[in-house]
Amino acid sequence: MSNDATHNVAIKQERINKAVWNACDTFRGTVDPSIYKDYVLTMLFVKYLSDVWQDHYDQYKAEHGDFPALIHELMQNERFVLPPDANFYSMYEARHEPGNGERIDKALHAIEEANTGKLADVFQDISFNSTKLGDERQKNEILKALLEDFAKDDLNLRPSRVGKLDIIGNAYEYLIKQFAASSGKKAGEFYTPPEVSELIAELVAPIEGDEISDPACGSASLLLKCANQVRNAYDGSKRFALYGQEAIGSTWALAKMNMFLHGIDNHKIEWGDTLRNPKLLDGEGKLMHFDVVVANPPFSLEKWGHEAASHDPYGRFRRGVPPKTKGDYAFILHMIETLKPRTGRMGVVVPHGVLFRGSSEGKIRKELIDEGLLDAVIGLPEKLFYGTGIPAAILVFRKDKIDSKVLFIDASRDFVAGKNQNQLSDENVAKVVSTYQKRETVDKYSYLASLEDIQENDYNLNIPRYVDTFEEEEEIDLMAVRAERQKLKSRLDELDREMEGYLKELGYVS
Repeated sequence: MSNDATHNVAIKQERINKAVWNACDTFRGTVDPSIYKDYVLTMLFVKYLSDVWQDHYDQYKAEHGDFPALIHELMQNERFVLPPDANFYSMYEARHEPGNGERIDKALHAIEEANTGKLADVFQDISFNSTKLGDERQKNEILKALLEDFAKDDLNLRPSRVGKLDIIGNAYEYLIKQFAASSGKKAGEFYTPPEVSELIAELVAPIEGDEISDPACGSASLLLKCANQVRNAYDGSKRFALYGQEAIGSTWALAKMNMFLHGIDNHKIEWGDTLRNPKLLDGEGKLMHFDVVVANPPFSLEKWGHEAASHDPYGRFRRGVPPKTKGDYAFILHMIETLKPRTGRMGVVVPHGVLFRGSSEGKIRKELIDEGLLDAVIGLPEKLFYGTGIPAAILVFRKDKIDSKVLFIDASRDFVAGKNQNQLSDENVAKVVSTYQKRETVDKYSYLASLEDIQENDYNLNIPRYVDTFEEEEEIDLMAVRAERQKLKSRLDELDREMEGYLKELGYVS
């Protein structure tokens, strides 16, 4: 096999990633990235649908000749239906005519209508006919250029060309990551860095048959990492179910499209505010329970729904109501309440204040520890998350704990430094996971604390109280320093005399 063929997939992935990122050039300098993000991601999705549809159509035509009725019947068994007018190529052919925005919106609506089971309401939060893209003439020009960008050969996404479905899913994730890196504070609303998602997924270790939930799922990257854990461990198994809820409409749409592009149909992603209006309910209107619950919720959310919490119909705040201006424990308590009694395990990203703040948060923390639910506290490096430089921690809770011990890991110094953003390497992730699985004390890295240890610290979980990372400085030999200083002083005197001699020779001093 030639070297080129061996690396074929890698080259294609890189090329497609570059091509989709270049498609953003149409908008740069004209429209803010936080706005054009949704247009580019939606167009990538439509282009993918069109290329898959066309590829399969051509394949059936080659196999069965010119039998339109038979081909039509076969096409109805595809994962999705693509109405003729909603095809990317029909929009591309009409790109020079006025009304690009209206045509694209109509196509999106037609795709939704034809696939209500899988894509209902996915495009309702986006309009290509919006004045956000400028007046009619500018908008038409921008959309014409966008259609031309996606018609380029590098963005031919036919399965017969790109092979594995994950290439498209990976390109989608790549785009989302690029937008997160350039979106400042808003990035945290829709994206968790992939290596942090990977770490959480490995800590909770989903298995075949698990039901997995993320109540603040963003673009669903964390859920997809959990799905990959199952697929990789069980030979591509699809025996798992993903559940999510997302409050922001456009981000919810990203999650739905992201699932579709990764070929995962066994999911249920709801749109709504998890704390005020949880949507993942069973037939009796009670909270659903899951084997695995993961999340990177918004840090210290101010307006989280405190006013209604004391009368919560789901009993989520029976251990206490979190403070009005900090919703961290509201998400934690919701997640705890949705764990299955025997198999439930949970990983959640939190700001460090969650570990030590007092008052109502301190009482809730004490309850969770006394119940034996907290399994591990893992400190992460700073500057890992988009939109904030502060270091965060991962809390792991388990319903199947057999002791009251809590493992503390200080992973804050293990990272790959970047200009604006730090990253966890594969080795950093593996070290945390290995230490967690062994549940052992490692000098200057981890400490397995007893309940008594935690009680002695008044239930304060601040990691330096348990993991001593202090490095003793070498003792200074003062006599050696004095001798070195005298040696340098005499050398300096010698240089001064030499300089004096040179200056006399040159006539600068008499």
